[in-house]
Amino acid sequence: MQEKIGRLQEELATKTIEAQSGGGMVKVTVNGKFEIVSLKIEKEVVNPEDIDMLQDLIAAAVNEGIRKSQEMASSEMAKITGGLNLPGMGM
Repeated sequence: MQEKIGRLQEELATKTIEAQSGGGMVKVTVNGKFEIVSLKIEKEVVNPEDIDMLQDLIAAAVNEGIRKSQEMASSEMAKITGGLNLPGMGM
């Protein structure tokens, strides 16, 4: 099982999900290791007079991306472990 888990962790590094906020004005791509692969911000949302809004949109997109990545990793891990929650597996 450890070998399968090791392979899964390698595979998850190559799988990505996309999340967005602000109606798609901020998009983030996160891999299965919960790392941000890319962050795209539409220029229309960049307003020097309202940096707080941009920060909120980025945080929302990143948090959603991480949540989706965690769900993806947990789902893939459940396929290997039969639904057992194994501590220390980083999922």
